[in-house]
Amino acid sequence: MKIIFYILLFLISLPTFATHNRAGEITFKHVSGFTYEVTVVTYVKESSPAERPNLEIFWGDGTSLDSIPRIESISLGNDIEKNIYKDRHTYPGASPLPYTIRIEDPNRNAGVINVPNSVNIVFYLETKIYINPFLGVNNSPELLNPPIDNACVGKVYVHNPGAYDVDGDSLYYSLQSSLQTGGQPIPGYVFPQASSSLSVNPVTGDLIWDSPTQLGEYNVAILIEEFRGGIKIGAILRDLQITVAACSNNPPIITGTQDTCIVVGDTLNMNFNAFDPDGNNVVFSATGGPLFSGVNAASFNTTAISSDVDGSLYWIPQCSEIQKGKYLVSFKATDDGDPNLVDFHSLFVKVIAPEPKNLSSTVLTNAISIKWDKTGCNQALKYKIYRKQGPSGWVPSYCETGIPAFTGFQLIGETNSNNDTIYVDSNSGLGLISGANYCYRVIAVYPDGSESRASDEVCDQLRKDVPIITNVSINSTSTTSGQTYVAWSKPTEHDTAIFKGPYRYLVYRGTSSTALTLIDSTATINDTTYIDNNLNTKDNQYFYRVDIYNLTGGTRDLIGKSTVASSVYLNLIPSDNQITLEWNENVPWTNTQHVIYKYNFSTLAFDSINITTNSNYVDTGLVNGSNYCYQVKSFGGYSSSGLIYPILNFSQENCAEPVDNVLPCEPRLSIKADCELQENILSWDSYYENCDDDVLSVNIYKKDSIDGEFYLVTTINNGVDSVFIHDNITSIAGCYILESIDSVGNRSIITDTVCVENCPKYELPNVFTPGSDGSNDFFKPFPFQYVKSVDIKIYNRWGNLVFETTNPEILWDGKNQKNSQPCSDGTYFYVCTVNEIYLDGTRPKVLKGFIHLLSNKGSGNNFN
Repeated sequence: MKIIFYILLFLISLPTFATHNRAGEITFKHVSGFTYEVTVVTYVKESSPAERPNLEIFWGDGTSLDSIPRIESISLGNDIEKNIYKDRHTYPGASPLPYTIRIEDPNRNAGVINVPNSVNIVFYLETKIYINPFLGVNNSPELLNPPIDNACVGKVYVHNPGAYDVDGDSLYYSLQSSLQTGGQPIPGYVFPQASSSLSVNPVTGDLIWDSPTQLGEYNVAILIEEFRGGIKIGAILRDLQITVAACSNNPPIITGTQDTCIVVGDTLNMNFNAFDPDGNNVVFSATGGPLFSGVNAASFNTTAISSDVDGSLYWIPQCSEIQKGKYLVSFKATDDGDPNLVDFHSLFVKVIAPEPKNLSSTVLTNAISIKWDKTGCNQALKYKIYRKQGPSGWVPSYCETGIPAFTGFQLIGETNSNNDTIYVDSNSGLGLISGANYCYRVIAVYPDGSESRASDEVCDQLRKDVPIITNVSINSTSTTSGQTYVAWSKPTEHDTAIFKGPYRYLVYRGTSSTALTLIDSTATINDTTYIDNNLNTKDNQYFYRVDIYNLTGGTRDLIGKSTVASSVYLNLIPSDNQITLEWNENVPWTNTQHVIYKYNFSTLAFDSINITTNSNYVDTGLVNGSNYCYQVKSFGGYSSSGLIYPILNFSQENCAEPVDNVLPCEPRLSIKADCELQENILSWDSYYENCDDDVLSVNIYKKDSIDGEFYLVTTINNGVDSVFIHDNITSIAGCYILESIDSVGNRSIITDTVCVENCPKYELPNVFTPGSDGSNDFFKPFPFQYVKSVDIKIYNRWGNLVFETTNPEILWDGKNQKNSQPCSDGTYFYVCTVNEIYLDGTRPKVLKGFIHLLSNKGSGNNFN
């Protein structure tokens, strides 16, 4: 017995002796293919007799290793030991789900305030690897600051993991609970109490505890998630331990810039300060990507250790440091007080690619060629070319990359490589427009999608060696006798040595931009207007082009063609008490405004009613059935100088009558079912957005089952009523829809289907007194509802069947169904399958119970 006692005592005490885990994390590096090197770091209680030269690790692919080796053990003082374990593992392949690497080690150290019974809680760490061949290989962030710290009661505590991601992926931080076996929650776990708040900055990773209220050790977790191109590719769950003490000293304070940017090749030189208000000495250090970037690494130099230490961050980033994300530099100041307290400061640095330089332009026939110097950063993939008409006046800020939309530039093309530094803009083969001033900028694009600063702006325009159309304006509107006014600016830069004249214009017209027919010619180069008569300007939009020919020596040589230009064509869309005006135009100049004219039947003239920069206008407050007429005038011009400005052109006149074609508002239906009264109370209101509120009636439809057909229940011939009680129904189960109808018969959108379910009820008594006194003579259910049928069998105490029926009323008179003889008094057993009515059909429900049969005593009572 003593031996058994001591064995039990040993087994009971074993977990206590093995408790030692304080904090830790798991990280990984890609080796090759699907092979990764995994590092587990744990921080343990050094005084604990538990030793872990090996740990069991689960790789997340269904396999595990029971002895990942410890490669280093470091004593950090204050009863803290750091253990580092490493091994490699090859995964079977890519997977849409992450591989979750985890370790579970008995147990946590005793006495953790916010982990109940921490001495018996398994220590758990996990990290997720997402292997996605479309996103490339991935390495987890390195966490450069240890997950173990000191804090003081009543004073703000800050911790930063110091995460450095060698791949430049975006990191997102969040506060999490510590976990136990299998990644399950720890029973009774709570976050540490704070006088104000406990939070993690999702961008910088700063954990801020403001402020501890109680002495002791606490554990929390920080989840660090990696994202690439918006897709999650990794996650580390770091378990952090904080020891809170009663202390009089204060943590040091770091001051300095929050974030900045630097262009490749420029010098970053920033100053920071760490000051201890209690006069304690401060060790001032920095970690982060820039300090680990190889031969181009940044440096952080500090003055001598004292209570007031200056630090200088110096960096000249090179092309290899260009990335879409920002670099994080984490500064840490540690004092030598009792206990040691720290402060963290985060700095984001954006490394920017330099702009393409020496952009220049050359005018070609109907095109402009631009070229620039190859960027000095050879990893650039290509260049993007942007264009706008007219100078932008935009001066990019130092940290601004790419070309923002507000500048008015539009992307018109890309090159195929870093070496391709010439681009010919021919407007996708359609030719550029004479009279337009084209301005260009270029940026370089890098493998991760990052963009360089924008080049300087260069502007140029085609030679004015062809006619430039300025007007296609409707003078009169008719189906047979309409008139269009066409005008153009004559060429002033054509080659008179080759084309000596005389000259002639040929005018072409069509109802589309591609099918133009010659309609006339003019006599001289100064003859730059044309009146086109006998047109159907009411129904057609007209397009024009003017060509110029040289007639020297009786020959006919084409000098050039103008760009095609159209009239402004106005469409009217009638609706309820309003008309929407929409117009289109195909012109080589830019129209910036449009004036809306409406015909005044009193003055018999068109009055201007509004000016818009849009290509549509809604005239409201109109009377349905009345006639309204409109015309639109465009206002615009070319971007180059020397041409007529403003360019004004009129559309045709167009008339229409408003009509009520707007659907009434869609009812919003809700239903309250009343099982006791066997009725459904329907109520509704309407959405009053982009619909009419002139509801005249409401149709209510119902179907009695999911698979049934809707039928009309009733029509509410009052647009004001919004409640209907559907009563006198055998089943409240069903689905309802509603539609509204307005005064002209427009029907609203059908409401979403709203269904209600039956609440079947079927109860049986446990006593009945068969006889003929008219009281309790039959065994039958209490008043029941929503039951289609039953299958009841009643047995005597010997198990013999005495009665059965499918009638929901049952109506057993107490006689044996086989011989019609009265059954003796006693207890009977029944099994009853009740087929209850629901929306989706009937559902069986089995009832079992006992019946006490008593011969007729005239009691007249039902018992249950």
